[in-house]
Amino acid sequence: MILGLTGGIATGKSTVTAMLRERGIPVIDADQIAREVVEPGKPAYEAIVEHFGKGILLPNGQIHRRLLGEIVFSDEGQRQKLNSIVHPEVRKVMREQAEEAEQSGAPIVFMDIPLLFESKLQHMVDKIVVVYAPESQQLSRMLERDELNEEQAIKRLRAQWPIEQKKQLADFLIDNQGSRAETETQVDQMLQKIKAELAR
Repeated sequence: MILGLTGGIATGKSTVTAMLRERGIPVIDADQIAREVVEPGKPAYEAIVEHFGKGILLPNGQIHRRLLGEIVFSDEGQRQKLNSIVHPEVRKVMREQAEEAEQSGAPIVFMDIPLLFESKLQHMVDKIVVVYAPESQQLSRMLERDELNEEQAIKRLRAQWPIEQKKQLADFLIDNQGSRAETETQVDQMLQKIKAELAR
């Protein structure tokens, strides 16, 4: 079974990902792959430089992620352009990694896809797990963690679907408002349910 793991900015998805990995469950990380496909020399890198110009590069030739982020978070057209370059490459690698995990005998594979709903990637997974925290908590965590000011933080929140909307569409919900131990219990309960479904 392939499960899509999603949430919102700062809902604690990476905490849940770490718990799954600790339990020996393969997690395919869309963000990590997105970073790899834009490395110098990769097709997506060439396409990004061609479109956005060399001004978005660091002296070492890597893409200046923060600068590119500023451009695309302020301009919907540019954001869609970037996504149209990066997303197909990311999806290709994710499928390859899922096949590898299945061939190595993993019964459960998670795909960690932050923008699963926004990018309409439900077709890539069998079930959807949403890591939830209310918007007020998302904001306070972002301000603490990402050194953003409130306006920047709100802009990033608005670029995603509201977490309440995602919550409605979840097959499994991990409520990450409480302690780490509480989250851990929910992760174990979810895995038991999934294993029970697979055993049917």
